Amino acid sequence: MERVLTTITRYSMFTAGDRVGVAVSGGADSVFLLHALQALAPRWNLQLRVLHLDHGLRGEESAGDAKFVGELAERLGLACHVAQCDVGGLKWKDRDNLEQTGRRARREFYMGFLRDGSLDLVATGHTRSDQAETVLFRFLRGSGTAGLAGVRPVTTDGMVRPLIETEREDIERYLREAGISWREDSTNASPDFARNRIRHSLLPQLTREWNPALRENLARTAEWAQDEEAYWEAEIERLAALRFTVRPPAVLFRSEDMRTAPPAVARRLIRRAIQLVKGDLRDICFQHVERILRMARAGEGDGRMQVPGLDVCRSFDWIRVAPPGTAPREFRLPVQPPGEFVLPDGSRVKVELIESSGECNCVYNSKVVAILNWGEESGSVELRNWRPGDRYHPIGRAKPEKLKFLFQEARIPLWERQEWPILTIGENIVWARHFGPALNHAATAASRSVLRVSEGRG
Repeated sequence: MERVLTTITRYSMFTAGDRVGVAVSGGADSVFLLHALQALAPRWNLQLRVLHLDHGLRGEESAGDAKFVGELAERLGLACHVAQCDVGGLKWKDRDNLEQTGRRARREFYMGFLRDGSLDLVATGHTRSDQAETVLFRFLRGSGTAGLAGVRPVTTDGMVRPLIETEREDIERYLREAGISWREDSTNASPDFARNRIRHSLLPQLTREWNPALRENLARTAEWAQDEEAYWEAEIERLAALRFTVRPPAVLFRSEDMRTAPPAVARRLIRRAIQLVKGDLRDICFQHVERILRMARAGEGDGRMQVPGLDVCRSFDWIRVAPPGTAPREFRLPVQPPGEFVLPDGSRVKVELIESSGECNCVYNSKVVAILNWGEESGSVELRNWRPGDRYHPIGRAKPEKLKFLFQEARIPLWERQEWPILTIGENIVWARHFGPALNHAATAASRSVLRVSEGRG
């Protein structure tokens, strides 16, 4: 109990009056966790509830686990929430994925209580032994520092692990001496699961033949990696704010920023961009990050690649990370000045009629403001997105140009072109974002009534 108390105190897991859900499977670790928190609860006036998810994978054995947990909670005078989930009916390709699916189902069950506000925290029975196995498992899978951080004692979404510094053997010894029973999950001995092979075969072999202190070293590696990650998380958050352009659902960054950054920074920034768009880093491995980094390091050119759950595209010096199938949104908006229009990309275009002061040509070079002659053209006025084949004669050009050529010359990324706003009167383009008014529609000192077109965001 003292070790558990030390861990809770070290990581400031609880505050006074916390409502804590205790994840109890019926196994030794979770049963010990429940008894330990029941004994320590008065120190923080914790309000405990028992949480149990029946995966439905082991028939009567699973039902027996649920019954055991319910009776244990009743003896301790605690409320118990039992739910069922047909994990076997969910999609999985092999036994390891089945195990992973079960973990995700449990997590979703626990997170439901945190999201609806009925609990402040959920405590799980991960031990120091679990930590060592996790670090070794992730190392074998090719994880970087983030993966080697293993199981975190406290997470930002409300999970705490009071047993993370306690060995499994010590837990079982305590339960036997105290005469406390627990349930054994028959699948824990099955070699079909990678973690079981690590627990029962690989880790004991490595401990015997290579390093008797291997478990302790692996757990210390996790602590070291967690401290490293804590620093990097804060630093990458700061750098991302400087280098990312966030346009939901996409994140954009300059390839030059990745090319010139140290590899450790570039890789972490790319992972952060993926996480912002995808919501997590699930199924993302070192090779995915490296492919994006190679795309950024290329001197010139366009490119596109698919990584799990993402579409990554480079155009000129910009790279865009977006969900797959993010299609451009066409728009056609009738314009009757004055008016303000919010476009699909989140920008705004404002049109207003003003009386000319005779100095209208002073804004021709502005990238966000244009002055158009008004009243001499007939036809409906429309604000729409660019279409392939569009051309017009902007001020400063000797002849009409295709907008596609102007895009290439101005290095406008491909994904921005498709929602690029232009203003038309009848069939004629009279204004285009960035490129300004058409030559024969620009206001002059002689114009009496003019249309002011301005842009902004937000």
